[in-house]
Amino acid sequence: MHRHFKIYKPYGYLSQFITNQKKPGKHKLLGELYDFPEGTMAVGRLDKDSEGLLLLTTNGKLSTMITAGDSEKEYYVQVDGEITEEAIRKLEEGVDISINGKIYHTLPCTVEKLFNIPDFPERTKKVRDERHGPTTWISVTLTEGKFRQVKKMTAAVGFPTLRLVRVRIANEKLDDMNSGEVRELREVKL
Repeated sequence: MHRHFKIYKPYGYLSQFITNQKKPGKHKLLGELYDFPEGTMAVGRLDKDSEGLLLLTTNGKLSTMITAGDSEKEYYVQVDGEITEEAIRKLEEGVDISINGKIYHTLPCTVEKLFNIPDFPERTKKVRDERHGPTTWISVTLTEGKFRQVKKMTAAVGFPTLRLVRVRIANEKLDDMNSGEVRELREVKL
């Protein structure tokens, strides 16, 4: 019987269980957070500097269905500066970013300015303080997931990402989890 987990991936962790680095121990890996069963794999990835919801499963078919399908992924993104309506519109319509050295035009997505600052756990590395100017939180909901896509998108419209937290994959939500927390699921809500 397959097992499924959701975790709040902390800042600084890689979305993998083993590393091919020459100096093992240099990076923090998911297996340090919980004793996962053999054959557990991450469904998609979050880069080392990103945080939030990550699904894990022992079911390869489920993993493929979520990553290759059109499942929505929602991110709360803190950007540098006061984001403009024009920048939000450009993000929603799609922007050109570089993927493996080639220009890629992102698919249309949903972007909203968040008026209430999300209440996430303190990050181990401080983002920065108010002396460096204003920041804005936005919600970005995509159905695709290219390498560092959200960060590349916000940079393309002139508002670099300072902090990125995935809050939803399909119908599975981060809810009130703490950084590093792992919860086993009976089933994954798609």
